Amino acid sequence: MVYSPLRHFGRFVLAACAVSLGVASLGAQTPSTAAPLGVNPSRVDVFTGYSYWGAHGQLKPAGINYSSIDVGAIGSGAYYFNKYFGGEIIYAAHPGGRNNDMYAISGGPIFRAPMQNFTLFAHAGAGAASLDGPNSRNVSYNPSTWGPTLNVGGGMDYDIPWHDNRFSLRLFQADFRYIHANFGPFTPPPTAGITGGRANLNGAELSTGIVTHFGHITPPPPVTFTCSVSPSTVFPGDPLTVTGTALNLNPKRTATYSWTTDGGTITGTSNVANIDTKNAAPGSYTAKGHVTEGNRPGESADCSAPFTIQAFQPPTIGCSANPSTVSPGDSSTITANGVSPQNRPLTYSYSATAGSISGNTSTATLNTTGAAPGTITVTANTVDDKGQSASCTTTVTVIAPTPPPAVTTTSLCSITFDRDKRRPNRVDNEAKACLDDIALNMQRSSDAKLAVVGNASSSEKAGSAAAAARAVNTKAYLVGEKGVDASRISVFTGSQDGQTVNSTLIPTGATLDQTGLTAVDESAVKAVPRSAPARHHRSK
Repeated sequence: MVYSPLRHFGRFVLAACAVSLGVASLGAQTPSTAAPLGVNPSRVDVFTGYSYWGAHGQLKPAGINYSSIDVGAIGSGAYYFNKYFGGEIIYAAHPGGRNNDMYAISGGPIFRAPMQNFTLFAHAGAGAASLDGPNSRNVSYNPSTWGPTLNVGGGMDYDIPWHDNRFSLRLFQADFRYIHANFGPFTPPPTAGITGGRANLNGAELSTGIVTHFGHITPPPPVTFTCSVSPSTVFPGDPLTVTGTALNLNPKRTATYSWTTDGGTITGTSNVANIDTKNAAPGSYTAKGHVTEGNRPGESADCSAPFTIQAFQPPTIGCSANPSTVSPGDSSTITANGVSPQNRPLTYSYSATAGSISGNTSTATLNTTGAAPGTITVTANTVDDKGQSASCTTTVTVIAPTPPPAVTTTSLCSITFDRDKRRPNRVDNEAKACLDDIALNMQRSSDAKLAVVGNASSSEKAGSAAAAARAVNTKAYLVGEKGVDASRISVFTGSQDGQTVNSTLIPTGATLDQTGLTAVDESAVKAVPRSAPARHHRSK
């Protein structure tokens, strides 16, 4: 079979044309907001793609022809110094040929012509190539050896309108490549082994693939300068600081700053300046700055910032009372917070609608002695050294005294009369502890009264009489044995079901609730003295 490089070259050209037409059609259908790459071409291009090498030449003096290599890869990197000129390094790999392998690396200048959507380029380079063969693996071979290589050619890129023109399609790259290889002394066939000899090859190296772009060839952005005054509003004599911010300065150059103003005196030779306002009249003014790093256009810029000098202002004041609520006769501290915008010295005075107030500093004392319950209004005044004044008011509430808690009765202990069936109205020894405790309470509260309430069970026939007798007997014990004044004890009958006597202590000011109680006519009831019960002897 006869191998034809021209046939493979024709296939390559047809494929490149078909791809270019397809991309151009897609680009026409896909709108792009990015500017064409030709307007601002890239700084660095990286190309990767497919490569075909049509070898032409033979190993001499053996007279064995080299074959073309259909499958290969190529990559290159180009750095452009300006829009049209740069330097490039190319690496091509053509392994697996019919009777040879070839690898080449070269570098040299590259020239380009950016256009609306296409870029034409031409390049040349010199370097080294690794070549083996032409080999007959069964009889003879030549291992890889390095020799010089030269390449020259050019091509065309189509700018893909995606991702801000980041990529281009290399429609074709056609290079003429020359390679010289020296395999050593020639050994004529049919001797098996290394053949040796020399090869001077030339041929077409055809490539296509994708170009990735990095950076852009653009002039440096112009210097910009902005500035501000802090604070933007002051009083005469207050200092001001002007701060400028310059962008896009060249770090390799020294920037120079200058400042002017139409109000006060400005000083400074860096990006920060100071304004002295002591001789400036109230009004609106402007500070202006200038920065420069050279005489070319874009290497200097100006800025301006307004500021205001205002007239002296009167003081302000706020006041408060602590505590704001007091009892009659208590005091409250009045605090006045006077502020002069110009930090002028301040004096204070106070007045009140009731009570008495003293103090001439930022604090005063309100005395409420003699003041009736209600609200007292306190006025605080402050005056600066220019006679400008301000005042404020606060209030203090005098509350009425809290009335003492109401006096109430207290229930004391109860005694029972159900143990002695023969004398159910008698105060027995079991009741003594309770009655002693009642007497002790009466001694402690010498002005208190005592209510003694007798009760009877529902089964007793003489219920009310029994209840009255129990109450009278209880009082008799307290009066006769404990020495309690009889006038301090009131006797009642109650409605409680049970043979009991209840007692209630009534302090001065308290009132006994007599609901369900009936006062006993003590003259109609004879008290029975507390005596020990008779003992019954068992007969032997």
